[in-house]
Parts: sequence; C-alpha cells; structure tokens
Amino acid sequence: MQQAKKGDVVRVHYTGRLTDGEQFDSSAGREPLEFTVGAGQMIKGFDTGVEGMAVGEKKSISVAPEEGYGVRNEEAVIEFPVEQIPADMKLEPGMQLTLQNQDGQPVPVVVTEIREKVVILDANHFLAGKEMIFEVELVEIR
Repeated sequence: MQQAKKGDVVRVHYTGRLTDGEQFDSSAGREPLEFTVGAGQMIKGFDTGVEGMAVGEKKSISVAPEEGYGVRNEEAVIEFPVEQIPADMKLEPGMQLTLQNQDGQPVPVVVTEIREKVVILDANHFLAGKEMIFEVELVEIR
C-alpha cells in the first residue's frame, strides 16, 4: 500500500484542536487541504505527521509549539504610541490590525490592551506557544 513520502502531493481532511479541546480549524465542509509533503508549506509537526500515512488512514498528530507556530516571543509584544493612531480609529482589545515592518511587509497584530499613552500590540501568531492536536485523514496521494 502506497504511503505518503516527501515530495508527494497529498490531500487531507483535518480538525485542529488545542489540548483543552478548543477547535481552531477544520476542513469539514470544505475541499481537502492539498500540499506537498516536506516542501515547507505546512507547520513542521503536521508535515512530518502525515509522512508514512496510507490513503484512508486516520491519525491523531500531536504538535508541540516548537514544531508548530513556535514559542511565544515577548519581544513581539510592542507598545505603540496612542498619538500615532488616527483619531477616528476606535481600537478595542482583541481587534486585529496589520502594521508594516521596516521592509514594507505586512505584520498582523492583535490589540491586547489600551493604556493612556500606548496601545499594547501582540505580533505573535495566535497559536504560538500552544500544543495542538490534529485529527487527520489522508484522502489522496497524487
């Protein structure tokens, strides 16, 4: 029976949960996710977890932060001066914004706190520092 290996294009159905059971993503109701095994298109733990699976096989893959979205980086939490925010922009905690880095690349951030003179913005991925569990079914190997 053919097993998924590096370089294969595969299609999978999946559900991603945190260790407390909270679901953060799923392919349910959508087309299966397609990617090339070992090409760096997926987080490392998911990618390596699919290796060796056969079509029709279902598997639970645990992904540590180091193999997922990384550990939280406290240097990615920044204080942004309130006076640099447009007066008509009403910020709220949890709001997602996009800043630009020095190279003009977009950097997604989340407003975590609003203080008198600064707004606290977090540029960590929302899954950084979290262990994830994926229920995966390999649908096809091309």
